[in-house]
Amino acid sequence: MKNIQVLLKSRPEGEPTEDNFEIVESPLPEVGEGGVLRKTLWLSVDPYMRARMSTAKSYAAPANVGEPMVGGTVSEVVASNNPRYAPGDVVVGFDGWQSYAVSDGKGLRKLDPSLAPPSFALGVLGMPGLTAYVALLDIGKPQEGETVVVSAAAGAVGSIAGQIAKLKGCRVIGLAGTDAKCEYVTGELGFDECINYKTADLKTALPDGIDVYVDNVGGAILDAALRKLNTFARIPLVGLISQYNDLKPQPGPNLGPLLSTRSTMRGMIVTDHSDRFPDFLRDMSGWVKEGKVKLREDVIE
Repeated sequence: MKNIQVLLKSRPEGEPTEDNFEIVESPLPEVGEGGVLRKTLWLSVDPYMRARMSTAKSYAAPANVGEPMVGGTVSEVVASNNPRYAPGDVVVGFDGWQSYAVSDGKGLRKLDPSLAPPSFALGVLGMPGLTAYVALLDIGKPQEGETVVVSAAAGAVGSIAGQIAKLKGCRVIGLAGTDAKCEYVTGELGFDECINYKTADLKTALPDGIDVYVDNVGGAILDAALRKLNTFARIPLVGLISQYNDLKPQPGPNLGPLLSTRSTMRGMIVTDHSDRFPDFLRDMSGWVKEGKVKLREDVIE
């Protein structure tokens, strides 16, 4: 029995190719004291992996050249010297692109195959599902009757985010790149509408504007969506798929740092906050009187 591994051989410049990877065979890793040997059953392939192939500053460390490419996995325990796991247990972990892995068991989570198919732990019941759930509900904060627009609507995150928005009583519009994807989004997933952004004019689409825009794409689609925002709209910035292979930044604001640092950007008009004036006047007059806030007036007669 051999362990087949897909190693990151070199860092891609632009679109990744087969030359950036290397397939190797090695003996099965030994199971030491407290160790757990696992056989990979399912491997998730996700957009974030492209960013991990790069050394650019991001929210996670780059994948190491010469090591198996990173990735979420569902595995079966085949041997264990760890009392928490027994052969036959099905676990979700982060073993990467290889057929077997061994560790001390930290970071693993047991699955109950009777509750849902194990592969769901890499999708709707895993990282993509949690991403959609938090992005929509905690950042987007949709209200019944609002219009929610989701880019990459047929993808792992977008498809879930849109369906949650429907459950919350919103009008949901998906954006996708083919008519077949749009048919899936409206027919199978139940979105109210889906726009093929490659054939439609997004500048004239969305006549009712956008209250919540779940963005997985960035680039030109984000630029078009920004022009359609309603007052007090919210944008959960989940991904920038259109930019991951770019050799240089696209024209216009680059929101990559906003995503990787989990920063918040919100428009502000002072007349919306008149209720804060009493607190402001109390604090600021005190700071000025105490010399904690200094000012300069230019007076011309």
